[in-house]
Amino acid sequence: MILNPTIFEFLNKLKVNNNRPWFKENKSIFDRHNKEVKNYFEAVFQTNKNFFNWESFKVFRIYKDVRFSKDKLPYKTHFAVAFHRTKPKYRGGFYVHIQPGNSFIASGFWNPNKEDLYRIRKEIEADGDYFRKVIENTNIIEKWGPINGNSLKVCPKGFDKNHPSIDLLRFKQFIYVKNFEDEKVFKKEFYSEIADYFKLLMPFHDYFSDVLTTNLDGQSLL
Repeated sequence: MILNPTIFEFLNKLKVNNNRPWFKENKSIFDRHNKEVKNYFEAVFQTNKNFFNWESFKVFRIYKDVRFSKDKLPYKTHFAVAFHRTKPKYRGGFYVHIQPGNSFIASGFWNPNKEDLYRIRKEIEADGDYFRKVIENTNIIEKWGPINGNSLKVCPKGFDKNHPSIDLLRFKQFIYVKNFEDEKVFKKEFYSEIADYFKLLMPFHDYFSDVLTTNLDGQSLL
């Protein structure tokens, strides 16, 4: 399968005409591209759902929630898709972002809740060396680069500021990001590369899933 390059033509026009009258006039074009994107990623989902234990996928709405935003432009200028795993056993998110000049895929833990983040930090506290081996896996670093995510500037409450893995304990997110050039998005191989890149992260996701479904004694919470 191949995405239609005219998707970017539409998004570029939307960027300079980000207003309701223009969008209404071009709604049929948006609907066509939105359907193309949905069909493309539904195929990605159906082909790979068993391997990744994906339960569902979602194409995000193009309409922005501007109620609490300083940016009052009404529309996003990208398409975005998320693949959701079957919880509570399988954890971690998978995301694809299609935008002129800013296309990427991402995977990991974008916004872990308070309990999950505490459990992850306790695992780092107990065995930071092993945790580091997981996130710095050679295959992952080679293709994805280092893990990303917002971090605290100080030591998290309840943990030792002199812990040898304090750099990991400060993480609030655990995310890998892979960027793609515009022309790559519309190549035939992009379809399979999405899954190939995500597959490299499975040791990371398996480890986190195990951590978040057990207590510190290794007993299952399910």
